[in-house]
Amino acid sequence: MPSRAIEEPDYRVVRELAGIEVRQYGAYTVAEVVVEGSAADAGNQAFRILAGYIFGKNKGEMRFAMTAPVTQAAVPKKLEMTAPVTPTAVASGFLVQFVLPRDVTVASAPEPLDARVHIREVPPSLVAVIRYSGFWSGSNYNEHLAKLKEGLRSADLPWTGEPVYSRYDAPFTPWFMRRNEIWLHLSGRP
Repeated sequence: MPSRAIEEPDYRVVRELAGIEVRQYGAYTVAEVVVEGSAADAGNQAFRILAGYIFGKNKGEMRFAMTAPVTQAAVPKKLEMTAPVTPTAVASGFLVQFVLPRDVTVASAPEPLDARVHIREVPPSLVAVIRYSGFWSGSNYNEHLAKLKEGLRSADLPWTGEPVYSRYDAPFTPWFMRRNEIWLHLSGRP
């Protein structure tokens, strides 16, 4: 695991492809919220809610250090099936998560005062990751997601679920220094 200034969940790199890391993550605890709106706006909407929780808007008024990453993934909404069309999914919102410090568990985390915030343990997982810099834009995200999917197809590594957009830096970080990642959960062995 690389050395990092801001705490991140523990992981180890189990395989490297061209520009892609396959990481084995251990379990970690998150505060999460589902928000409606566009992908570009979801992070800002959720940030205020989740920042409230980690900065003391909880029973016990406990404050937490900021950790990384802040993750965001679409929450698919299943549509009714109508003949002869097969069921499809559209985004009904976005799940945004703040990773909590390592010493915080679901059992030890204070209860949120905002009912929209949920505390959950993310189980150990195998994740394929592509890293890039820059501000959020749909074109930058889509370009890197396409590269990640193509690399996984070439390596015959199937994935499952929605892509996860992960941000690691404060909003004032210059665009060329920002660390962004897209994660895809793998459904098999690396």
